[in-house]
Amino acid sequence: MMQDTDEFRMEQRRVAVGMASGLAITALALTLATSWEPVGMPVRPLAERLQAALRTDLFVIVWLAAAIANVARLRFFSLDDIAGSKAGPGSKPVQDAVAVLQNTLEQSILAIPTHLAFATAAVHPMSVLMTVTALFCVGRAMFWIGYQRGAHGRALGFALTFYPTVALLGISAVDVVIG
Repeated sequence: MMQDTDEFRMEQRRVAVGMASGLAITALALTLATSWEPVGMPVRPLAERLQAALRTDLFVIVWLAAAIANVARLRFFSLDDIAGSKAGPGSKPVQDAVAVLQNTLEQSILAIPTHLAFATAAVHPMSVLMTVTALFCVGRAMFWIGYQRGAHGRALGFALTFYPTVALLGISAVDVVIG
C-alpha cells in the first residue's frame, strides 16, 4: 500500500508540473498576443470579429473530427470493435481513443462559444483569439500523443487546451461586466 501511495504522489507531482507549465505558457502567450498589435488601434467591427472567431474555430472542429475519425478507424480494423460500443467496452486502443474523443468534445464545447463570446465583447486584439486557438491545437496534439503515458503524459496538453479557453472566458466576462 505504501508503494501505491508513493507512486500516486509522484504522479500527482508530475501532473502538477505539467499543469503549471501549461499555465505559464498560457500566460506568456497571452501577454505576447496582447502586445502584438499597436496600442490605440481601432476595434474591428463586430462582423469581422465574429468572422475571425468562426474561422479560427475551424481548427477546433478539425481536432474534434480527427478524434471521431480515429475511433472509427480503430473500430473498422478490429474484429472485436467493429460492432461499436453496443457490443461491449471495446479494446484498450478503442477505449483510449474514446477517452481522447470525449475530452476533445468537452474542450471544443467550452472553446467555441467562449471564442464567440470573446469576439462579441472584445476590445482586445484578435491576435489573442488566434493565439488561444493555436494553443488549443498544440494542446490537443500533446494530449493525444501523451495519452498512453498516463496522467502526467497528457497534463501539459490538457492545460494548453483548457487554461487558454478559461482565460479567454474570464476576459470576456470581465469585458461584459465592465463594458
